[in-house]
Amino acid sequence: MSTVSTAGRASAAQVAAVSSNGVYSFTKPTRESITLLEGLGVEGDVHAGVTVKHRSRVAQDPTQPNLRQVHLIHRELFEEVAEAGHQVEPGQLGENVTTEGIDLLALPTGTLLRLGADAVVEVTGLRNPCLQIDTFQHGLLKQVVGRDDEGNVLRKAGIMGVVHRGGTIQPGDTIEVTLPPTPHVPLERV
Repeated sequence: MSTVSTAGRASAAQVAAVSSNGVYSFTKPTRESITLLEGLGVEGDVHAGVTVKHRSRVAQDPTQPNLRQVHLIHRELFEEVAEAGHQVEPGQLGENVTTEGIDLLALPTGTLLRLGADAVVEVTGLRNPCLQIDTFQHGLLKQVVGRDDEGNVLRKAGIMGVVHRGGTIQPGDTIEVTLPPTPHVPLERV
């Protein structure tokens, strides 16, 4: 594995905001800090657990592993959708960690993200945006999912991961990226 350092850069990768919610809701309130629990997810969050917690996936097979313990979105997406007239704040798209200074969507499957001093999240795949995004703000779904020039689906609503090592994280914490061995596997929806 290789480590990608962001130290010494003016735009070092960091945690912009953290969010959690103990009940099912599309949005998650921002918090001063959250604690990641190894193999489970965000302490006190409705999506924490060894097996799937997202309602649609539980309906399909409640015994499947939870590859969506932690949801991360890049703050830069909020700036992008603002150009189309949408105002989105951290936590409003249901993410647990809002990042800045890192291209989350370009990371390969299996990337390790060290958040702050201790927590490590292993990237499992892309968030699959759902119709609830349009219920939150009409027309927003079209901004976070589309097609490239070759007709391939582009999902921009963040990435998902599992907690590899627990720890507490808060806004301002640095993010260190450790890439998996090559060949890298591009992110797919999970």
